[in-house]
Amino acid sequence: MLSFRDVDVRAGSRLLLTGVTSHVAPGDRVGLVGRNGAGKTTLMKILAGLTRPAAGAVTRSGPVGYLPQDPAAADPSTSVTNRILSARGLDAALQAMRDAELAMAETTTGSAIGETAAAPDSAMRRYVRAEAEFQVRGGYAAEAEAARIAAGLGLPDRLLDQPIGALSGGQRRRAELARVLFAERGTLLLDEPTNHLDGDSIAWLRTFLTSYPGGLVVISHDTGLLADVVNRVWHLDPDRAALDVHNTGWHTYLADRAADDRRRARQRAAAERKAAALHAQADRMRANNATAVRAKDMARRANRMLAAHEPVRRTEKVARVRLPDPAPSGRTPLGAISLTKSYGDLRVLSGVDLAVDRGSRLLVLGLNGAGKTTLLKILVGRLRPDSGRVVHGHGLRLGYFAQEHDTLDPARTVRQNLADAAPHLDDGEARHILGSFLFSGDDAGKPAGVLSGGEKTRLALAGLVGSGANVLLLDEPTNNLDPASRAEVLAAVGAYRGSVVMVTHDQEAVEALRPERVLVLPDAVEDLWSDDYADLITLA
Repeated sequence: MLSFRDVDVRAGSRLLLTGVTSHVAPGDRVGLVGRNGAGKTTLMKILAGLTRPAAGAVTRSGPVGYLPQDPAAADPSTSVTNRILSARGLDAALQAMRDAELAMAETTTGSAIGETAAAPDSAMRRYVRAEAEFQVRGGYAAEAEAARIAAGLGLPDRLLDQPIGALSGGQRRRAELARVLFAERGTLLLDEPTNHLDGDSIAWLRTFLTSYPGGLVVISHDTGLLADVVNRVWHLDPDRAALDVHNTGWHTYLADRAADDRRRARQRAAAERKAAALHAQADRMRANNATAVRAKDMARRANRMLAAHEPVRRTEKVARVRLPDPAPSGRTPLGAISLTKSYGDLRVLSGVDLAVDRGSRLLVLGLNGAGKTTLLKILVGRLRPDSGRVVHGHGLRLGYFAQEHDTLDPARTVRQNLADAAPHLDDGEARHILGSFLFSGDDAGKPAGVLSGGEKTRLALAGLVGSGANVLLLDEPTNNLDPASRAEVLAAVGAYRGSVVMVTHDQEAVEALRPERVLVLPDAVEDLWSDDYADLITLA
């Protein structure tokens, strides 16, 4: 279904992978893993045909469906149903049927009450042709299948006729995932498909992917998904610019990898002991002219011995996250009065009142589409409410982490984006912060648009660190992060002394936040936090 041979992958001038070869056959469910920035998303784009490899060839013998981390914006006026159906061309056929029905209704005439005339033959013929095309592409059974997929991913029936532009960011991503899953059976390329999904939707997706008859390549930091779904693993090793293929499931891969690390460590330690002994003996022999040549040979033999045994795999670097000491502020640096917001006829916020006191910690909960991201965007000034107002208290300095990374300018460099978030930093301070987030050397000059999802998350967090904010608005801050980086972020949230308003479906993020209050949307009910709200977290 999909294969590639001798492929080189580059990000700008940096070689990520060289000469990699593998394939995906029907029934293969591949987990593509590696540290942030190793080239997972870049390789996925090459497999999808969106970019070309620096060398080598990719062969596709069937349909390929691709879900990027940040899906391209669809026409906001397109309905959710039509967007999903467009994967098989059903949207055009269904729209042609509706247009023909409308034409027949408009041309039906009656000269008296109860008297009608037949629709013109032309409108009827258009309807017959459109319905035939609709049936050829799957017809009403396919339309029902699309609705089942949408429901499985948490898109209720009431949203299916809504325009894409009326959806929240999480709902739009669900619609794009539904479209990819509905497409003709082939190879699925899914980059972080569980982002923005609740627990029930993730469970449904696991079942769908496990029984999917085509090929699958998935990038995910959800180890539960990998454990349940994949039967092969591709590991990207940036130190060797190599792709390691493991024809095993996830747990076996982890066990084999741990065993391989132990084997390497034993062999390397033995080689180092023997090489050290040879070098010591060579040093003693160099003093004697008669044995100096043998000493050089002995030293070369020791070096060859070390070169023949790979060093122990290096521990992957982790971004060091320490959120800023909050700038001084008044008692209530941020508030909101009677906020309302609608998208078309879809009301998402209604009468939200809010007071964020100095050092307080507020968790915002609600089902997908309840208005959580909309509320944060209004508080930070990226959206205007239909009514009500946001109140800035004395000394307010806001820091905002957007789940879609839309605070980053893709055309500007890493360094320039940091300067936009923290203009007061001098060059040395900026480079220090970027270095702690693993952007070193030439990385500072890369445009943000070429970064992976994890790298964008690190850059957005770097902006928060440099901002000196005293109120943080955090929208799913742990998305796209590897486990080690995620642990760093959670520790930083736990240690932060300013105010935090957080949206998350991550149970461990809530534990790190230690919320004092909870705001439940769409009803705008504010309450003291208790464990009774814990069941709502994975639904958020």
